[in-house]
Amino acid sequence: MADLLQIQVVKVGIADMNIVKPPYSIRTSGLGSCVGVVIYDEKKEIAGLAHVMLPDSSLAKSGQINIAKFADTAVKELVERLVKQGARPNFLKAKMAGGAQMFQFASGGDLMRIGPRNVEAVKKELEELRIQVVSEDVGGNSGRTIEFNLTECMLNIRTVNKGTRNI
Repeated sequence: MADLLQIQVVKVGIADMNIVKPPYSIRTSGLGSCVGVVIYDEKKEIAGLAHVMLPDSSLAKSGQINIAKFADTAVKELVERLVKQGARPNFLKAKMAGGAQMFQFASGGDLMRIGPRNVEAVKKELEELRIQVVSEDVGGNSGRTIEFNLTECMLNIRTVNKGTRNI
């Protein structure tokens, strides 16, 4: 009987997204310059996670684009999916992690600042949708794995060589 109460984990890959309800938690790993953004409705007990790789879909090559890959398309799509599943748009909150500057470049300017640009782009989308960022763990130069536990609305972050913390 105890096994039924155990939280099960839904994994989200790179440039992917998914939605969970209890008893599931949701996890993504490999967040370097990528940003993991969790959007949730606490009362309706529903959360979604997008693993965003790049800031802007205009960077995509022609043809079919992966909407989960880009901040400008992933955040909107995740919110739409959450609302279709019963989340209330005015009660959505967000937590985010990632956006590290994984490599140091002598030159290259803004183009090489993928991590910081991903963070800015995700925040811009959330702001446009009037979704408050409750907490974040962004920047630095270490990779992260994150897992969101919906029953506690807690984001667990494991940072390479820096241990674990909850936000």
